[in-house]
Amino acid sequence: MDVTNGARDSLAVVLADDGPGAVGVIVGIVGLAVVILLIGGFWFGMRRRDKESRPPRPEEQPLRPDHRTEIQESGRHHADRFPEDGRAMTPYELSDRGNEVIPPQEDDDRRD
Repeated sequence: MDVTNGARDSLAVVLADDGPGAVGVIVGIVGLAVVILLIGGFWFGMRRRDKESRPPRPEEQPLRPDHRTEIQESGRHHADRFPEDGRAMTPYELSDRGNEVIPPQEDDDRRD
């Protein structure tokens, strides 16, 4: 079995024998294929976008509810106090420090 015939007919050997001109032709064909794929992708995307429903007009938008749907709380939180002796705290000691809201102080002005 002679394997040299197969090696002589391979693409690498043909390109090497023909010189840089053949490589330029191959690169040009590959570049043209990439450009055609890109143009086809944009064309397909525009067709797909044209099939989508249009955005709603302002009068078709949903109306705002009469009441608030969420309650935003703002307030002071407990201080994040760390040990005075400077030792490091473990993650289990940190837990959810500082997340508790301090109840508002009752002033005489607020009771009115």
